Amino acid sequence: MSDRRFIIEMGMGNDQYGQDYTKAAARAIEDAIRHSSIPMFGALGMDHSQMRVQVTVGVQEPDKVDCAVLAAKLPRGQATVTATFGGLNVTNPDDGNVIVIASAAVEAFLPFQG
Repeated sequence: MSDRRFIIEMGMGNDQYGQDYTKAAARAIEDAIRHSSIPMFGALGMDHSQMRVQVTVGVQEPDKVDCAVLAAKLPRGQATVTATFGGLNVTNPDDGNVIVIASAAVEAFLPFQG
């Protein structure tokens, strides 16, 4: 049977000075998962390795995101990360500095239980 999504969290992150898309994406993912606590694994005696985690990050230059590095940082489940066009770049007109803003959706799935 197919997996069922049981969580979706959204987050935002940025890199203000380095124009590092992976860093901005990592901060967006951290922002999203920082809002979650999943006590059901302990309460139901489930192993979190059964959970599939699917992350989508949006940035202006998706090819500059190291998705493997981001997936390795996720603390639970079997994770995949995909970068897509989104987010925002903001340029300071005074000095030309570009602020990279990333958005992230973190989804968690489990095999159907019923």
